[in-house]
Amino acid sequence: MSKELRTVLWKDGQVKLIDQRRLPSKLVYISCKNYREVAKAIKNMTVRGAPAIGVAAAMGMALAAKSVKSKNVEKLMSELEKAKNVLASTRPTAINLYWALERIMKVAREAAKSGDAKKVVLSVLDEAKKMADEDVETNKAIGKYGSTLINDGDAVLTHCNAGALATVGYGTALGVIRAALEEGKSFSVVATETRPKLQGARLTAFELKIMGVPFKLITDGMVGYVMQQGLVNKVVVGADRILAKSGHVVNKIGTFTIAVVAKHFGIPFYVAAPTSTIDFESDPEDVVIEFRDENEVHYVDGTRITPKGVKAINPAFDMTPPELITAIITEKGIYEPTRLMELYRSAQP
Repeated sequence: MSKELRTVLWKDGQVKLIDQRRLPSKLVYISCKNYREVAKAIKNMTVRGAPAIGVAAAMGMALAAKSVKSKNVEKLMSELEKAKNVLASTRPTAINLYWALERIMKVAREAAKSGDAKKVVLSVLDEAKKMADEDVETNKAIGKYGSTLINDGDAVLTHCNAGALATVGYGTALGVIRAALEEGKSFSVVATETRPKLQGARLTAFELKIMGVPFKLITDGMVGYVMQQGLVNKVVVGADRILAKSGHVVNKIGTFTIAVVAKHFGIPFYVAAPTSTIDFESDPEDVVIEFRDENEVHYVDGTRITPKGVKAINPAFDMTPPELITAIITEKGIYEPTRLMELYRSAQP
C-alpha cells in the first residue's frame, strides 16, 4: 500500500471505499452516494476492519446530513438518528462502529444548539474528515510503540488483516511491522490465510508483498506446527473490541487458538489497536459475537467445497482472555491487558 492510498475517503461529496472483496486481483474503489449504501458496504464487507468501518460510518453520517434539504434543525437531527440506527445495525461486534457514530452525534448535538442546520451539516462533515486523518496518525503512533518490540532476526506471526486495508491507512498490527521495517530492522513475517473469508491470503499477503518484507503464508491449521518448529517467535494481531475491565480481546475467529498455542510455547502474544477499539463499559458476557452466513464456509471464490446438505457454523470472532495476552499496543503506549482502565481514568477531568 502506498502512503497516499486510503481505504476510506471523502471525495466530490461521496464516500469512496476500496472494494476489498475484489482484492488482490483488482484494486478498485466504489462510490457511496448515501448512508444506506455505506451501510450495505459495511455489512457485505466491501469495507472491513474495525477502524475502517468506524470512519466509513462517520462519513455515512456526513452523507445523511448533507442529504437533508430542510433548514429545520429538529428534522435534521431526526434524520441523523435514523441514519445512526441503520449504520449501527450493520455489524454487532466491532466497538469502533458505535464509538464513531456516537462521536458524530455528539458533535451534531452541540452544533444543533445554534439552531443553524447548515452548521450541523458542516460540523458533521468536518468531524468525519478529522477522524479519517486522526486514524492514520494514531496508527503511526501504534507502530512506533510496537516497533520497539520487534528485533532483528524475529519471525512474527500475524492473523487476519490488521493493515492499511483494515484502517484508513498505515495499519495497526501491520503498522507495527511497517514501522519496524521503516526503522531498518531485519525480520520476517508468517501470515495465516484466515478462513473463511481469507483476509490473510488475499489482503495481508497483498500488503506484505508491497511492503517488501520477507513473509510466508500458512493455512490456519499450521499455526501449531510453525510454533513447535521454532519458525515464529512473536505474535502481533489486531482487535475488533478490547474489554478494559476484564482485559479480554475480541478479534477474528482463530485468534484465541493462536494465543493458546503461543502460551504453550512461551511465545509473546501482542495485540495492536487504537484506544477507540477499547470498550470501557462491557463485560465479556455483554459482547455479541457476529455469526455470518454459513455459505462463507461452504464456498470459496464462488465454488462449493462441501457436500450439499452439510451444515456449518460461522462465528466471525472469538474472545481471548488476558492471561494469554502479553501486552496491548495502543497509540498511548504499551499496556498489560489488566491495566487498560488506567487509560480511562487518565482521560477523566
